[in-house]
Parts: sequence; structure tokens; C-alpha cells
Amino acid sequence: MRRTLLPLDTGVNRPWCYHLAMQSDHQETPLTADQRARVATLLGREPRGLRAIPVADTLGEPLVIRVASVVDEKPFPTLYWLVGAELCLRIDRLEAAGWIAQLQDRVDASNALQQAMLDDHARHREERLSFLSDVERQLLSEKGMQAALDERGIGGISEPTRIRCLHTWYAAHLVTPNTIGRLVDELLVEGEYLATD
Repeated sequence: MRRTLLPLDTGVNRPWCYHLAMQSDHQETPLTADQRARVATLLGREPRGLRAIPVADTLGEPLVIRVASVVDEKPFPTLYWLVGAELCLRIDRLEAAGWIAQLQDRVDASNALQQAMLDDHARHREERLSFLSDVERQLLSEKGMQAALDERGIGGISEPTRIRCLHTWYAAHLVTPNTIGRLVDELLVEGEYLATD
């Protein structure tokens, strides 16, 4: 398990998180039964295709999980899931306050943001493909399903300049920085109403 330490006060220790996430000597260790059980508790169900916990807080509490890109012999394009309860609540509150639409308006008005999102999706597709096993690649090829991964980016999004869910963008951002995640970072720092009860 890659341990990325993220204190959940008003902000996340981004430089440390990214430093750890980018270490080339990283070796995944098998998840323990306790880790799997904790992820199931956070999700409210057994996780399908759980492969790793790439981001955890300072106490080891899972914040982001990585799942297989092939589950039950079908493509599963959402690679990273946000599972940390407090962080999910903060993102829920952003979405409830209408921030998906407000950020989408900013993206629609900016060619630079649109291009940055396209670049984010391309990097994410490469990252997702790097986790595919030879068996998964063969299965996708034989069943003609590789396009389901090749044509979808962060969060399984097929429309590359649309924001569908802040949770998936932010989960991916905590592993590999992205444009929408950076905008969410700004909102999390600014939003006093986002504090948990």
C-alpha cells in the first residue's frame, strides 16, 4: 500500500502527497483483511475490484481507493474512488451548493481550462492502462471492449470537458494532480461552510 499522508484540517498537504505518490520505487503490498473491511465500511458495501489504497490520512484511514479496470470480465473505467468520510462530506457540500455548475461555467468560458482537462484525461488514461494486467488486456482485446477504457477519462467520463462529479475528479487529483482538483482545493480552503459538524 502506498501511504500518502494527508491531514484533513483546512487543507491537504499537497506537496508531500504528490512527492510520495510519484516515487518510482513504489511497491504495492497486499491489502490486509482489516483494510478491506474498513473500505467496505466506508463504502457501505463490499468494494468491487479493490486493488490498493493509494491515499490515506496520517492515521492510515483510507481516503482514496484504486479499483481494477476490469471487474467481472467487463471494463470498469473509474480507477479512483474517494472514500474518506470527512472529505466526501466536504465534496458533497460543494456539490449541493451548486459548484459543479459554477465550475462548469468557468471551464466553458476558458479554452485553457478545457485544454488542461483534455491533458488530465490523457494522463489518467495512461495511468489506468499501466495498471492493467496482461490477462486483463487480452480479455478486453478478445471481447472488443478496450475502447471502453481508451475513450473514457477521469471518473469514466466520455465528454472530456464536462464535470460530472467532483468526488471522482478529487480522488484522481489526490493521486495525480489535475485541473478540477486544483479548483476544488481552492474551494475547500475558502469554504467555511464546508467544515464538518
